[in-house]
Amino acid sequence: MKIRYPDLAPLGWNEWFEERAAECRPGDTIARVVAVDRDLLLVMDPAGTFRAKTAGSYLFRHHLVQELPCVGDWVCVEKDPAGELGRVRAVLERKSALRRRAAGDVVDYQMIAANVDCVIIVQSCHFDFNVNRLERYLVMVKDGGAEPWILLTKTDLVGPEVLASQVAQIRAAGVTAPVLTLSNVTGRGMADLKQILAPAQTYCFVGSSGVGKSTMINHLLGRELLETRGVSGTGEGRHTTVRRELLLLEGGALVIDNPGMREFGLLGAESGMEENFSDITGLGTGCRYGNCTHTAEPGCAVLEAVNSGAISRAHYDNYIKLRQESAFYQMSYVEKRKKDRNFGKYVKSVKKQLKK
Repeated sequence: MKIRYPDLAPLGWNEWFEERAAECRPGDTIARVVAVDRDLLLVMDPAGTFRAKTAGSYLFRHHLVQELPCVGDWVCVEKDPAGELGRVRAVLERKSALRRRAAGDVVDYQMIAANVDCVIIVQSCHFDFNVNRLERYLVMVKDGGAEPWILLTKTDLVGPEVLASQVAQIRAAGVTAPVLTLSNVTGRGMADLKQILAPAQTYCFVGSSGVGKSTMINHLLGRELLETRGVSGTGEGRHTTVRRELLLLEGGALVIDNPGMREFGLLGAESGMEENFSDITGLGTGCRYGNCTHTAEPGCAVLEAVNSGAISRAHYDNYIKLRQESAFYQMSYVEKRKKDRNFGKYVKSVKKQLKK
């Protein structure tokens, strides 16, 4: 297939997006969202970056939070000849999407990034290492269609035996994603990280605050673009990244840094659950009952594997916890959407009555 927009290739454009470019009208500029600041967007095309706002017509047709432009999206922009704000008329279909359950009591999605090729999950060896949290991230990455990598940072603060034990714990949980290690202080592991960052590919770094994401990206950029505030006495970095931003490295890779996310709530992540816990779901096909919940049923192949030690109890417990959490919030989300639709119908009926 011939690419009609070859100038977009360095920004991550490929044949997959080319097939969906018909969404844009003749004369529209195709650009990629670099940052979102409330209702203002910073977008990038081959000529550089410029500001834009989402057109009212698009907002009228798209009411869901996850339908709004986010970092990494490809958008159709109508540029203003006077050089004012461009207008985003459409968002192209996403090849992948990283999202979580929004914080707070309202059950809804929060978009993290779109069209990411690889999500690098960052954990500190010194204070942040947590296999259960790592599995939570992996579920959401795989559910969104991206490839996961794991990066263990601050290796200078632990001994080699601790690092080896942590990697062993990851593998014992059935995690097969590649694992990299890095010290921002000594620089050890930085060359390995740079080697995997391929040109025109998009990488999103996620993890808790203070694990060293911004310092690491500063090294990759070769300059202090992202602000950091040193390291606390516990070895926890005082990370000050407050917004997501797409950055183009000198080598051609695109990276997205994120504010720290200690909480990564699940919502409707069934496909990610099945893929990340494939050892458990695979055993489930051998259960006596086809609708086995793997909790108390007789003849459950999963429980037999747990009792025999073939599957670790911690890995199984986390599977049950995450599955129940995802199902609960998905049910709450469906109920919320039903109420929203019913309220919308009510508003329309009132308007009709007022017009009579």
